[in-house]
Amino acid sequence: MTGTDVTATKPAAPPAVRARSRGKAATRTRVARRAKAAGLNGFGLLIALITLFPIFWMVSTAFKPSQEIFSLTPNLLPSHPTLSNFHQAISGSVTGFGSIWLFFRNSIVVSLSTVVIAAVLALMAAVAVARFRFRMRTSVLILLLIVQMIPLQALIIALFLDFKPLNLLGTLTGLVLVYSAQALPVTIWMLRNFVATIPKDLEEAAAIDGASAGKIFWRILFPLVAPGLVATSIFAFITAYNEFIVALTFLGQNHPDYTLPIYLTYFFGLHGAEWGPIMAVSTMYTIPVVIFFLIVRRRLVGGLVAGAVKG
Repeated sequence: MTGTDVTATKPAAPPAVRARSRGKAATRTRVARRAKAAGLNGFGLLIALITLFPIFWMVSTAFKPSQEIFSLTPNLLPSHPTLSNFHQAISGSVTGFGSIWLFFRNSIVVSLSTVVIAAVLALMAAVAVARFRFRMRTSVLILLLIVQMIPLQALIIALFLDFKPLNLLGTLTGLVLVYSAQALPVTIWMLRNFVATIPKDLEEAAAIDGASAGKIFWRILFPLVAPGLVATSIFAFITAYNEFIVALTFLGQNHPDYTLPIYLTYFFGLHGAEWGPIMAVSTMYTIPVVIFFLIVRRRLVGGLVAGAVKG
C-alpha cells in the first residue's frame, strides 16, 4: 500500500481485564482513604493526649502525699492515694481565710450574674443592630471591635477611680459590672450573626396574625436565638470565672468576697508552694466549668454552627 498512511490501532482490552483494573484502582483508593483516616485519627489522638495530660497530672498530684509529689522518680499514679490535700483545701487551714466553699459561692455568684446580665443586654443590642437600620450602625459595630481589642488590665486604674465614688470597690457587684461590660462586645457580635440567620418572614407573619412586639420577641425570636445564647454564655462564664487581676485590685483586703483565683494564690507562701493543696483546689476549681459545659453541650454545637451561616 504505497502512498497511504496506515494507522495501527491497539486492540481493546477484554471486559474482564478492564473490570479487574477498575477493581484494583478502587481497592487502592479505599486503602489510601483508610490510611489517611487512620493517620488523621492518630494525629488527633496524639493532640488529645498532649492536651489532657496536664489535667491528668493535676488530678493525680491532688491525691499524692507530699513525699510522692517531691520524689525524684515521679509516678503517673499515686502509690498511696490520700485525701489530705483536699482536706487542707476545703478547711482553709493553709490560708487561714476559711472554708473553700465561701470562695466557691463568690465565684459562682459572680459568674452566673455576669452570664445573665451579658446575655440579656447583648441579645437586645444584637436584635437592634441586626434588624434595624439606623445612622452610624456600622460605626457602632466597629467601635465594639475596637473596645474588645483593649485589654482589661489597661483600664484598671480608670475603672478603679470611677468605681470608688460609687462605693463599688470591695464588693462583688463591682466585679459583676466589670465582667459584664467586658463580655458585651464579643457577645453582641456573636449574637448579631445568630439573629441575622432568622428570616424576617417569621416575625412579619406573626405581626400579621396580631402578635405584639413582646410576643414576637419571646415566642419566636428568643427560642431561635437560644443556641447562640448558649455559645456566648460559655464565653462570659469562663471569662468571669477565671479572671484574677481585676478581682484582686477591686476587692483589696475584703477577704470574705474573694473569688477562687485569689484564694488559690494564697497557697504560694514565702517558704514555698503547697503543691498538694494547690492541685486539689485546681481540681475542684474545674468542676463548675465542666458541669456548666455538660448542661449546655446539647445546644453548643448547634449554636456554633448557626452563627457561621450568615454574617
